[in-house]
Amino acid sequence: KRDASVPTPDGDWFYYVRFREAGQHPIFCRAPRSASDDTPAGEPLPDEQILLDGDTEAEGRSYFSLGTVNHSRDHRLLAFALDERGSEAYTLHVRDIETGEEIQPPITNTTGNLMWSADSATLFFTTLDDNHRPCKVWRLALGDAPDAAELVYSEPDPGFFVSVDTTQSDRFILINAHDHATSETRFIDSASPWEAPRLIAERVEGREYDVEDDGDDFVLLTNADGAEDFKLMRVPIATPSREHWHTIVEHVPGRLLLDHLEFADFRVRMERADALPRVVITDKRSGEDHAIRFDAEAYSLGVAPGYEHATHTLRFIYSAPNTPDETYDYDMTSRRRTLRKRRIVPSGFTPEAYVVKRLHATAGDGAEVPITLVHHVDTPIDGSAPCLLHGYGAYGISEAAAFASSRFSLIDRGFVHAIAHVRGGKECGYRWYANGKLEHKPNTFSDFIAVAEHLADAGYTHRGAIVPHGGSAGGMLVGAVLNQRPDLWGAAIADVPFVDVLNTMMDETLPLTPPEWPEWGNPRDDAQAFETIRSYCPYQNVSAQDYPPTLVIAGVSDPRVTYWEPAKWVAKLRAHKTDTNPLLLKTHMAAGHGGLPGRFTALEETALIYAFVLDALGRDHAAGAAGPAERAAAPIRGDQVY
Repeated sequence: KRDASVPTPDGDWFYYVRFREAGQHPIFCRAPRSASDDTPAGEPLPDEQILLDGDTEAEGRSYFSLGTVNHSRDHRLLAFALDERGSEAYTLHVRDIETGEEIQPPITNTTGNLMWSADSATLFFTTLDDNHRPCKVWRLALGDAPDAAELVYSEPDPGFFVSVDTTQSDRFILINAHDHATSETRFIDSASPWEAPRLIAERVEGREYDVEDDGDDFVLLTNADGAEDFKLMRVPIATPSREHWHTIVEHVPGRLLLDHLEFADFRVRMERADALPRVVITDKRSGEDHAIRFDAEAYSLGVAPGYEHATHTLRFIYSAPNTPDETYDYDMTSRRRTLRKRRIVPSGFTPEAYVVKRLHATAGDGAEVPITLVHHVDTPIDGSAPCLLHGYGAYGISEAAAFASSRFSLIDRGFVHAIAHVRGGKECGYRWYANGKLEHKPNTFSDFIAVAEHLADAGYTHRGAIVPHGGSAGGMLVGAVLNQRPDLWGAAIADVPFVDVLNTMMDETLPLTPPEWPEWGNPRDDAQAFETIRSYCPYQNVSAQDYPPTLVIAGVSDPRVTYWEPAKWVAKLRAHKTDTNPLLLKTHMAAGHGGLPGRFTALEETALIYAFVLDALGRDHAAGAAGPAERAAAPIRGDQVY
């Protein structure tokens, strides 16, 4: 269907993204700000200009995925990054918005990360090394040949990545170097883009800081001084070194500060406590704080920063497992919220037909593991329902309790859908993450098993009808729990699974291995890390036992999980398993870690996954929660995944 984002104001323009009917890719647009931005969903604004038509650009390409799309400060130019293989190596293009002419020779081998200088005459971007590590920051005068670019910063540590960003005010270009535990930032005045970068504070192992500016100061989100759930500190821009930092928002254990935005008159903090997000707003003029909260048991809340620094309007997006995305504009002065858009599910959707619960399972060591659960009101809670159980648990990434329309294809067939917020994420603060990494990584898997056991004991499902589903590091989770408790699972889905952890972490010539050591450990140099990884590594622990029906998905161009990892894991499973259950490996020959691009192509893959699950569990393919047994079976199609 047609769809469009809520227009975002910037200067004399509204910028937005829309999709045409049956369109696979986004169309980037703008319209004069003099026009009304209150139009029917999916309709163009009056006097619309199309800046970049994704459907047109994708024609004739076997793979098409956009990275950053960023208009210049003077609104004349559009820079965009394009990946044509799924390898996450992007080519940068710059076009004149009025003429559509490309005014810059393409820049290859970039990360897709780019920023404009204040005068719109200089482009900052990052490039990859031979191990696919973002390692260098460059600047280029617009129109010059790519080989004329000047190197701004090169990161010598093979375990660190670099990126380029701007502060919310657009006043400073930021050059960030980081691994999974340590960061360091340099800055350049965007109005003087050719000056040398200045260091804020040199890296100290285990210390992280993110940077925004506020008047004459930087405001830092940091874990300095043991503030593991982070605090805010202020430092003069003129003297930014560590000895000048002072605290303005104290560290509160268990209240994780996720991010912050510095507007001219307001500070916005994104926080999480008890596995629930909230937004806290500080009026800089009065010093008064207030929070935006919702009453649902489980929900997702995100902030859209926008382009304008002096605004009093904050845009945020709310959803819950049974509530499609709602976009609000919030007046930070009057504290009034205006609903700007409610996502429409084309096949129809009634939130009241679904039950959302926040549960907890007790892990073996006593930790209380949060669970987000959704099911149809007519699904009996008597242990008869199958359950799709999703998990990730790595890198401190928290699984949002957000709406996903595709899930209801299974939920309407009588499934319970659950998210296990296992250790390794930050749902319950930094300590939750720390207790699911390195030597504590086995907690991730035992937490997931505890959640499955709890759901069965509570009558939401039963052992043998639970389907673990995870991708990348979540695929590692799936592989580990298949080895440890194969009796629990009725089927399994492992999407681009990181399953040969030990061999990958032993081989520093592979893409991205050194940057991963702070997460998993370095088995080359640390005997304890070697033994810990070997104890849970899915590939190392395949054994002669029954395994459930399993679907494994890989991508030939994947730079993060090389395609041979899932392939060799599947081969070893086939050689050792003692059952006759199906074990399928689907390898995308023209895609990478993110799978196939495009709105409907992605739905087709979801349909494949759900069809496999339904077939493996012997379930009726026709929709309808806990429907009658005589319901006719029908093949699942892409359009039945909403």
